[in-house]
Amino acid sequence: MSPLEYSRAQLMSKKYLIEPHTDCAHCNKEIEKSFVHRILPKGHHIPKDKCTQNGMLFIMKGELLINSEEYPGTTLREKQFILQAIGSKIELLALTEVEYVFYWFNELPLICEERYRHIINETVAPLTYSPMLMNQRIANLITDVASYLEETISCSKFIDLKCQELVYLIIHYYPLPQLSAFFYPISTYTESFHYFVMQNYSKVKNVEEFAHLGGYNTATFRRLFKNMYGVPVYEWILEKKREGILDDLQRTKQRITEISQRYGFDSLSHFAHFCKDSFGDTPRTLRKKAANGERIGKIAD
Repeated sequence: MSPLEYSRAQLMSKKYLIEPHTDCAHCNKEIEKSFVHRILPKGHHIPKDKCTQNGMLFIMKGELLINSEEYPGTTLREKQFILQAIGSKIELLALTEVEYVFYWFNELPLICEERYRHIINETVAPLTYSPMLMNQRIANLITDVASYLEETISCSKFIDLKCQELVYLIIHYYPLPQLSAFFYPISTYTESFHYFVMQNYSKVKNVEEFAHLGGYNTATFRRLFKNMYGVPVYEWILEKKREGILDDLQRTKQRITEISQRYGFDSLSHFAHFCKDSFGDTPRTLRKKAANGERIGKIAD
């Protein structure tokens, strides 16, 4: 091989190492949303919002103040990670410049289901929740995932493998008592019916629509729901919607129209009637009262 041919071969080799070639045109992109990598400047605030999936938060650099039911006013530091269940509400404030990766999931991609079931069967509510500390293997994986997400070429199958690897490293490299406390927030949502309910209750207008969405007939759905939650499904949906609407009116700057649509109302007038019946006032008046420091809440039955 001549010197010129050798140099050309070296360049081609480097090109293929730096620029991977894949054809992702027909690949499923949904799995790519599993990981979210963000860098926040100091002082950046993310208002309290409801988790629409289960999520694990991995701190790569800096300090992040989190406020949730499990971690009220907790400062997360480098290499710490936590778990938040679907339906939980979290608020974030960057105390320094902070870099993190969020892993979102509905059900964990398990390589060893037997080990996970053993953990879930041992779950107990901890007196206080404590962040976990990434071991070096997990820290390396999270760093690699963050770098990968910055690349322009994507591969959902590769991300799926990284999800499996992450879960494997968590459930196999920590002691059982620590894992039992860590997974407790999602232990009540391990069945698919629970996941389905928590993901979709805010999107439906009535019980029939809810049942149809899950592929159940209405009578079967009512019975399953009552057995699991102890109350009629429609009553439960209304209560959850009331909680969410009150929270959004008080804690967010979302427009009234957006809140109305989020909870499945056909019109603003329908939404206004619902608020008057439930809370005694229109959405705009309720928001003004909350802004003035007045307490707003459900009308007593």
